[in-house]
Amino acid sequence: MRFAGRTVGWSAGLVAVLCAVVTTSAGIGPVWIPPDVVGKVLLNAVVVPTGISFSGPAVDVTTAHVFSYTVSDLQTQIVMQVRLPRILLGAVVGFSLAAAGTIMQGIFRNPMADPSIIGVSSGAAVGAVAFIVAPVVIPFGLGLRGAAFAGALVAAFGVYLIATRNGRTPVATLLLAGVAIQTFLGAVVSFLLLHSGESIRRALYWLMGHLKGASWPEVTTSVVLVAVPFVVLLAYARDLNVMLLGEEDAQSLGIEVERTKRVLLALSAVITAAGVAVAGIVGFVGLIVPHVMRLLVGPDHRILLPTAALAGASFLVATDTLARSGSAEVPVGIVTAVLGAPFFLYLLRKREVHEL
Repeated sequence: MRFAGRTVGWSAGLVAVLCAVVTTSAGIGPVWIPPDVVGKVLLNAVVVPTGISFSGPAVDVTTAHVFSYTVSDLQTQIVMQVRLPRILLGAVVGFSLAAAGTIMQGIFRNPMADPSIIGVSSGAAVGAVAFIVAPVVIPFGLGLRGAAFAGALVAAFGVYLIATRNGRTPVATLLLAGVAIQTFLGAVVSFLLLHSGESIRRALYWLMGHLKGASWPEVTTSVVLVAVPFVVLLAYARDLNVMLLGEEDAQSLGIEVERTKRVLLALSAVITAAGVAVAGIVGFVGLIVPHVMRLLVGPDHRILLPTAALAGASFLVATDTLARSGSAEVPVGIVTAVLGAPFFLYLLRKREVHEL
């Protein structure tokens, strides 16, 4: 199948770009580490299973390292414990935002749609700022991330319920409900900030989007929350292509439009919430990356969805590297806005990006 070959080819190329960006980023910081040394550190971390044993209900898997290059302990610690968790978390967040942006632009058939259009980002902001201003105990130690994730999902499904009547969810109503809820939640965030006292700096820093303080457990949790929904979204890529013809035409061609919209909206909300909960509000990734990849690979979502997600991962890793490379670190949301807004305006002026 022609699209399968194009998908594999483009995806392989973008995976290579992502590996290059990650390797370069892992070497940049107060202590410069050459890319070849970073590569050796990463290869030294590769393990393969060599045996399995059963001890009652527990299963023990023994592993062995494949490579054993000579690298200093300091360089290994810097790459594996300091920089790589942040880089991989940035990759997962960029992946999720770009994938969700692609789906939202397809559902709404609107090139200005992005993952925040159904209130996910605003809901996460309310949850996070409320937790910062008045912290409460959240089970399983989820804390700020858990509050942001819960706020994002509550807002997204609230918008969906408001827009749904008699089992139908018109796209126009969903869009207007999303705008109204975003405005209302923005007012709630402003109210909370007015009463945040000494916590206002922490709240504003979260709202501007950042990846500082990332940890391996956050990376693992985010990968699980994003990977499973993304696989399901890929399975619906063909249906989304048909829906671009219009809902009535899609229905006549055998697509269960309302069920497909529910699945796509729910899964897009989950992966967006997973990204926003750990990184705060990071704008433009879900808006410009799908546009750029649509110009390169075309509108077929079977190709566009995986390639946009991979490009989003590379984009956010690169911009976060810029954000932490100066004399004083700035939130990555500022960098994506500074780079994304002019580039998006350039595309609007020079290229035909006003249609899907």
